[in-house]
Amino acid sequence: MKLHIRNGRLLDPANQMDAMKEIFIADGKVLAIRDSQTLLPNFTADRTIDATRLMVLPGLVDLSARLREPGYEYKSMLESETRAAVRGGITSLVCPPDTRPVLDEPGLVEMLKYRAKSFNQAHVYPLGALTVGLRGESLTEMTELTESGCIGFSQANEPVSNTETLLRAMLYAQTYDYCVWLMPRDAWLGRNGVAHAGLVATQLGLAGIPPIAETVALHTIFELARYTGARVHLCRLSTARGIALVRAAKKEGLPVTCDVSSAHIHLTEDDIDFFDSSARILPPLCAQEDRSAIAQALLDGTVDAICSDHTPVDDDEKLLPFGEATPGATALELLLPLTLTWSAAQGTDRHILSKAVACVTSGPAHILRLPCGNLAPGTIADICLIDPAATWQVDPARFVSQGKHTPFRGKTLTGQVRMTLVEGRVTYDSQSNATPSSPGN
Repeated sequence: MKLHIRNGRLLDPANQMDAMKEIFIADGKVLAIRDSQTLLPNFTADRTIDATRLMVLPGLVDLSARLREPGYEYKSMLESETRAAVRGGITSLVCPPDTRPVLDEPGLVEMLKYRAKSFNQAHVYPLGALTVGLRGESLTEMTELTESGCIGFSQANEPVSNTETLLRAMLYAQTYDYCVWLMPRDAWLGRNGVAHAGLVATQLGLAGIPPIAETVALHTIFELARYTGARVHLCRLSTARGIALVRAAKKEGLPVTCDVSSAHIHLTEDDIDFFDSSARILPPLCAQEDRSAIAQALLDGTVDAICSDHTPVDDDEKLLPFGEATPGATALELLLPLTLTWSAAQGTDRHILSKAVACVTSGPAHILRLPCGNLAPGTIADICLIDPAATWQVDPARFVSQGKHTPFRGKTLTGQVRMTLVEGRVTYDSQSNATPSSPGN
């Protein structure tokens, strides 16, 4: 199908473009981009999309979205979560390996990719388990997992307590230029904690996780990266001290990238007051100084990406006392508006908006080494059209995702997806989609 998107403001940070443009699509790819009101010779569109007052972005790339298949279908399913993704403007997403069974065998990865592709929604890129069963003992067959479709190797939220195992994993990964994804969390410090070790946790009588749980792990990871030369992606940074260490490591030239979750750019430990279990996530929400450090790191490029860290949790595991509740929150449909709302709070400078959009498009695409997150002619036409001025109130009952628990319930956010295209196909259209569960519809 040939499409013509007209009258929209194209914001494509990867190609340093922010202007009114006409976009022409054919055979699932961006055919050409022209100045506003300029037609493409010998091109007849099957459909013309009027993007007046809308912003046209590359499809979002989410570095962490648990789809809960296989094994946890009672929490969510591939079909619902990939539909939720495109409703949130996400066209590519990475799923961690902590399914049941764990993604440590090629057959499981192939099955997951086959099922995801059958729904014709967002592209799904699995992470393979770094160690068998995520137990931190023996390494998986990384080469076979890569051939089956894995784009990197992770322990999900499980730390590797055996440093020798992690060393062998990184040596193996460096040999084949694989990327190791690690959440910097010491296996012992604060292992029984449920909240950031600070004033709020003390007042509420909650077991704390100290900031050094992150920084001690980072020191170990950086030493191993220096020794092995392996590429490392650091998942869900959360502390000011951790940010400072990453900034120094990048300045040194270590091959490291990092992300933060969309919750951590907005919330702090104060948001768990009254024991709100919807705000129990990993890593825990930290102090105001940590949130400020994250904001600065996003603006100066220390942090490469913002991810949803989408982790659907069912009522039986979430509607419990804070310390007993399962960590996690639903976030696929909130990633873009949370990013835009954060950007608006930093100021109205167009460069800030461009930087924020880069953190959910070209930034994560660069980490994945995938040709997505940009709209250069010849690239796959993964696109989302948004109304940047729309404001709406978060109502989890209207989520497409099976997960309904979020600390942003009732919050007013800015920015709303109006249409999503995946490979030039309209996978979501707020004007014609019959499911009344898109936020703000």
